[in-house]
Amino acid sequence: MRAAREIERKYEAIEGLELRDPASLLGIETASGPDEQDLAAVYFDTADLRLISAGVTLRRREGGSDAGWHLKLPAGKDSREELRIPLERSPRRPPAELVALTRVYTRGAALAPVAELTTRRRRWVLADSTGRSLAELVDDHVSARTMGEQTTTVAWREVEVELGEHGQQKLLDRIERRLLKVGAQRAGAASKLGRLLAERLPERPPARFRSGRSAGEVVLAYLDAQASRLRRYDPLVRRDAPDAIHQMRVAARRMRSALQAFGRVIDRDQTRELTVELKWVAGELGGARDTEVMAERVAELLTHVPDDLKLGPIDAAVTRAFERRAAEARAVGLAALDSDRYLVLHERIDALLADPPLTARAGRKAKRELPKSIQRAYRRVESRIAEAQRQPSGEDRDRALHETRKAAKRLRYATEAVEPTLGKPATRLKKGLKSVQSLLGEHQDAAVLRPVLRELAGQAHLAGGNGFTYGLLYAAEAARAERSEHDLASAWKRMRKRKNTAWLTN
Repeated sequence: MRAAREIERKYEAIEGLELRDPASLLGIETASGPDEQDLAAVYFDTADLRLISAGVTLRRREGGSDAGWHLKLPAGKDSREELRIPLERSPRRPPAELVALTRVYTRGAALAPVAELTTRRRRWVLADSTGRSLAELVDDHVSARTMGEQTTTVAWREVEVELGEHGQQKLLDRIERRLLKVGAQRAGAASKLGRLLAERLPERPPARFRSGRSAGEVVLAYLDAQASRLRRYDPLVRRDAPDAIHQMRVAARRMRSALQAFGRVIDRDQTRELTVELKWVAGELGGARDTEVMAERVAELLTHVPDDLKLGPIDAAVTRAFERRAAEARAVGLAALDSDRYLVLHERIDALLADPPLTARAGRKAKRELPKSIQRAYRRVESRIAEAQRQPSGEDRDRALHETRKAAKRLRYATEAVEPTLGKPATRLKKGLKSVQSLLGEHQDAAVLRPVLRELAGQAHLAGGNGFTYGLLYAAEAARAERSEHDLASAWKRMRKRKNTAWLTN
């Protein structure tokens, strides 16, 4: 499977646009081409078009330089991640590897052909004076027909501009200004398939939370954004992409924290089951994330251990141990993503966003109502820190500091949710929380890693080796926990300054 990131924009209303000299038209130094291609593609989707509704396309393409199966996944503004598999791997049916990556969108529904497109393409490579590729310009004449019980055939022309290896985002803006000046318009659909099937796409729920003026609108907008992130990272977790597990867990935790913190706005009793399920999926992915963090930390610690204090092949032993742990934890996480329970979780998220259980407070002005919820979350952190300080050193304090860390995360995520609306006061509080949360995170990471190091030392001893070096690492982690705990009091004092918290008591 090959992957590529494409950053492109599409334009229509270009019937009279001449592209005899695209370099001059678009203000680029040189342009090679046009290369002409004939392309034929069959697109697959569910009967109710769940993929294209989510901005995802799956197609089988013949012709051109990139024939094969293509899966395009959302990857941010103007961007999509394209995954390709050769046709010979699966001549007629969508490859299982690609189908698995669409599961969060299809929810297990069958895929079938929904459209067929043929394209006569002219392609130019736009380059600088040294010949470096800046962008590709394609002029497509498209003939398309829907497939199924009723068929529709349409034809149109569109222009696409895609960034090349050495192109910058600002180049797209510059080219766009030139195209708009000669009468082109940004395409109304993000893809050719979206244009063809526009009338068949299900209507989106009313954009009732877009203005951001009421408390309910602000909270729902945040939940909507995190739901999109949760789904976006699902295929990346399945592909074992860097940092994907962490980002997916963060999205789940943000949703859960928002539902807990803003229970005055979205009826808490009606979201309890959803928060339980969000905790579950974050927990199932937790082992893999914890293993990532521990492996990175141990590798870093070992770089500071002199060679004469590394007794036995400890580097190789640590690598093997964490690779085994990572494989086991990844299997647990993937099993969760492949479960029916996970699909039900997404159905519940859809139901929440389509028909949210808003309270009477949800209609109040965000700037007046939401600080009250942030204040409650803030007081929870105060209470947790006080409780931790009362505990004697050891496991009881470690547990209390872990509870403090969870409360601090809830406060941070809640503050993050209101930041676009409340502005600088929320930004200051979030920044003040950063060092507190960082220290709590350091303490918890050390608390989690120390038993693992003790276990690895025991395994080394039973295998006839020496656990001395593991003892050094254990001591380093104990010292790290002690330092972070010592620094926490002053960091909390700085965060509590009036300039950070005055807005919570107004």
